[in-house]
Order: sequence, then structure tokens, then C-alpha cells
Amino acid sequence: MVKPADCELCDASTGDLLHATAHWRLLLVDDLNYPGFCRVIWNTHVKEMTDLSEAERQEMMSVVWTVEQVIRDIMQPDKINLASLGNMVPHLHWHIIPRYLDDAHFPAPVWVNPKADLPDVSARRSLLPALRAELLKRLK
Repeated sequence: MVKPADCELCDASTGDLLHATAHWRLLLVDDLNYPGFCRVIWNTHVKEMTDLSEAERQEMMSVVWTVEQVIRDIMQPDKINLASLGNMVPHLHWHIIPRYLDDAHFPAPVWVNPKADLPDVSARRSLLPALRAELLKRLK
């Protein structure tokens, strides 16, 4: 598939890049309400998992599962949300989002309006260096 000029996920220079390979890259999303939110982006502009070969699909999901496990280990969320929507940006990517019973949206999706009373996430933000280090260790 040809890379469209307006695809923000085709631009590999954006975001807090944690790790990259020839096929995918991992970003730590700077979200004030969701420390530890990560995004795995397939480098080639494709829309769906079925645009990938079987081996590529396995590689992509292996990364997603590794990131999920590291987030669970370090951030200790009550739940993990995995999402591959692509409705707004039709470029294959996965969101791995740690969720907490007191987070800004729980139990609703993170893309709806937040609750009026936002939690203090400073303790969660303090875990980001450990999350970064463990992700780098596990993905090498």
C-alpha cells in the first residue's frame, strides 16, 4: 500500500520512541491521565492485521503481548485495554493502556469525556523510568 501524505503514523520521527525494528516501533505515549500508555506501530502503511503475513502478524502480537506483560508487572493496573481501532488513522497500530478503577474514564473507554474528578497520577508517573528500562530489556 502506498503511504498517504497525511498519515501521522507513517512519520517515524514523532513520539517518544522506546524501540524500533525494521517492521515495527514502540512509543511511550505522553498522556497525563495514563502514564504507561504505549503504542506499537507497524512501520509499513497497512490498515489491517490481515494485510500482514502470518509471520508478521505473529511478530506484531508478540510485541503487543510483551508490552502488556511489562506494563502489568511494573504499573500494576487493575486492567489493560488493548485496542487496534484505526478509524481516525487507518494505519495498523495497537494501543496498550493501563487502566485503574480510579482513572479518569473507568469503566468507560479512554476516548470519551473524562470524569470531573481526575486522580493524582504522580505515583504512577514515578514508575515510568522502571517501565522504560524493563521494556528496553525485554524487547532487545
